[in-house]
Amino acid sequence: MIEQTDHKPLIIGLTGSIGMGKSTVASMFQDAGVPVFDADAEVRAMQGPDGALVSAIEKAFPGSTGPDGVLREKLGSQVFGDKAALARLEAIVHPAVGARRSQFLEENRDAAMMVFDIPLLFEGKGHTQVDKIVVVSAPAAVQRERVLAREGMTAEKFAHILSLQTPDAEKRSRADHVIDTGTSLEETRAEVRKLISTLPGSAQK
Repeated sequence: MIEQTDHKPLIIGLTGSIGMGKSTVASMFQDAGVPVFDADAEVRAMQGPDGALVSAIEKAFPGSTGPDGVLREKLGSQVFGDKAALARLEAIVHPAVGARRSQFLEENRDAAMMVFDIPLLFEGKGHTQVDKIVVVSAPAAVQRERVLAREGMTAEKFAHILSLQTPDAEKRSRADHVIDTGTSLEETRAEVRKLISTLPGSAQK
């Protein structure tokens, strides 16, 4: 088993298509003592009540926020289909997320490994910035059942979301490891723990 001598944590990129159970697997890594950076959760926090980005977003997109933070539907209506508006929003959000990520790296610099939970890992070219890629996957029928059970979800919305994501088969082909969530939670948890034990850096734990 490889030991890291310079104390640089192994960075794991965790990804998976909608409904595959990525958030559940991220929690399993965290439960096992592996620090997890969830970019989406950071954005939600910064756009929530008293969030760090609320005033900047309101200034750029008047009427898009309220007492509870960013009003997603109103903001969405202002940027949907408008590349320039989307670019303005990204110019506000991305640097803030980058700063939080840098802070996370500094706070966990002595960890053996860490997870970056990135839904659009391949689409956003984030796969070039990690050491190992872990893809969470499940049979298509299981994925469809999970997604369509969500409030407000329709078959049309599901199909549209899938069209924007790298296909599951391609994700799996590009992964260093695949976690199957089409089984029981305990089986998936055991798979996660087994993977952690085999990754470079685990000897430091």
